Amino acid sequence: MSFRRNFGRKQIGDKNYLTPQMETLSRVIELPTVDKSIKIVTSKNYTATEEDLILIKNVDECILLLTDETSEYVTIKSLTNVTIKPINSKIDEYYDELSISKGACVELHRIDNGWYILSSDGVKLD
Repeated sequence: MSFRRNFGRKQIGDKNYLTPQMETLSRVIELPTVDKSIKIVTSKNYTATEEDLILIKNVDECILLLTDETSEYVTIKSLTNVTIKPINSKIDEYYDELSISKGACVELHRIDNGWYILSSDGVKLD
């Protein structure tokens, strides 16, 4: 039979992990839930609206258009070849479109009517 020794350190599994003051605060302060809009795209053309996450699959190729109505931050995961085109601006102030291949993921943020790549997992090798 084994037992856990606790030499004055509190662990998450301990019954009294939170101090009474912290328990009171946790009951009073309710954190807002994050409601992310997720869209699964299975068509050759799609215009993004207010999605936070777009998953593109079950199609050979897809052209994704980003408009002014698109949310300011969007994550795009592709399980196919995707061409991302902003309608009224450029990507990173230089590119008219961005092509990503199967398995790639890219995060874009709209700042001052332009789209900027915040994160990308780079080139996927088949």
